[in-house]
Amino acid sequence: MTEPQPQTSKAKTAFTKDERGILNNWAIEPKMYVEDEDRRFGWTEYAELANGRLAMIGFVSLLILELATHKGLIAIIGGL
Repeated sequence: MTEPQPQTSKAKTAFTKDERGILNNWAIEPKMYVEDEDRRFGWTEYAELANGRLAMIGFVSLLILELATHKGLIAIIGGL
């Protein structure tokens, strides 16, 4: 009479062994995905880059205006 064979589990676990029998804890990695939608409004990286670039343009424009008129922005606005 033959003894029953123990059943082996085929479940995926985070622990695997390579061909030498060494345990590899990080063999199963999460599935990576990329968002396909291209959002341009809201708190996105594109919106932050555009905001920073516009702020730099405005600041440099203000410096050029002050150098050209020898007056500050408040003096210019107050004289209107």
